[in-house]
Amino acid sequence: MTLPQYDESTHGESAYEIRAMSRDELVQVVGWAAAEGWNPGLCDVECFYAADPNGFLIGLLDGEPIASISAVKYGTDFGFIGFYMVRPDFRGKGYGLRIWRAGLARLEARNVGLDGVIEQQSNYAKSGFAIAHRNIRYEGIGTAECDDRSRIDAASLVDLVSLPTAIVNEYDQEIFLEQRSAFLDCWIQSSDHQALGIMHNQKIAGYGVLRPCQQGYKIGPLFADSPKLAEDLFLALKEQVKAGSPFYLDVPGNNSAAVALAQKYQMTSVFETARMYNRGAPPLPLGRIYGITTFELG
Repeated sequence: MTLPQYDESTHGESAYEIRAMSRDELVQVVGWAAAEGWNPGLCDVECFYAADPNGFLIGLLDGEPIASISAVKYGTDFGFIGFYMVRPDFRGKGYGLRIWRAGLARLEARNVGLDGVIEQQSNYAKSGFAIAHRNIRYEGIGTAECDDRSRIDAASLVDLVSLPTAIVNEYDQEIFLEQRSAFLDCWIQSSDHQALGIMHNQKIAGYGVLRPCQQGYKIGPLFADSPKLAEDLFLALKEQVKAGSPFYLDVPGNNSAAVALAQKYQMTSVFETARMYNRGAPPLPLGRIYGITTFELG
């Protein structure tokens, strides 16, 4: 496959090239993310790459990878920035700014979202991004048993793989607002992920995915039509976490029911970002979002 090139190849004495990553290069960049403490999932590469194979850019200095960014396209009007990193020994030299510009250029004319860490939010604002809401990462510890098994209607829970993919994708698009079937099919069907749906009135009314990470597990997404359905899904997924292992849930801070769910089960706030957009916040149904899919892809 020919990888797209970007016009950044002749600056200064050294050759700095920006182009789309190969899958193997994405493996390397996910390793950088792990070193930064971002705790990626063990099987993220395949599903991330499926979302938009040309949407991951790498910066090479004299052929050596030193910088990365993802600029993933969704539909015709939306894009998402993530994986924005420069290797520590090459920071402060302008390489990050140039790959940032290349990422934005790939998403030109789209509304672009990102999840920005606190120390970078002012820099993103300089590029026209405005905060829509806080995201709070909560950490819990697995007990390998349901906290209140009697409250879960087990008959309403289904293995998400058992449902037609079109039904799952249709439900997801109601909440994410954009079509992401290639990513979602991989996310749900990965043999290492636990993907559960919940039914109400014979229709899907929520779903969640638990995935193993470098440290513990993450639940994401966790979408549901009501706080009770979200809690049932949460408890069923939490039950799959190994006893003593940490697990994480990234909650939109302005969904008070989602915050209350995390706090009810003694989860602790450990990290914060802000969801930011450069063309205004889309009309996300935040009341149905109890856990964000991933900070890297939205």
